[in-house]
Amino acid sequence: MASGSLSAHRSSSWTHQENKLFEKALARFDTETPDRWQNVARAVGGGKSPEEVKRHYEILIEDLCRIDSGYVPIPMLLNLLKM
Repeated sequence: MASGSLSAHRSSSWTHQENKLFEKALARFDTETPDRWQNVARAVGGGKSPEEVKRHYEILIEDLCRIDSGYVPIPMLLNLLKM
């Protein structure tokens, strides 16, 4: 975050509720949907911009690729191992 602005900092964190809305919006607005990121941002609410939701999606895909490749353990498995 080069700008260090309050809005950039505030919007970079996602609540559990925002993540759930994000997941539902991704299912509703697939890759063929015109203005997909604007629609997803509107569905998530919380002042998220289309650029923020697109970046959140990109980070999600990067994380999934790391998990699939074995670079990062599956989070649920870590919780079970701690028990």
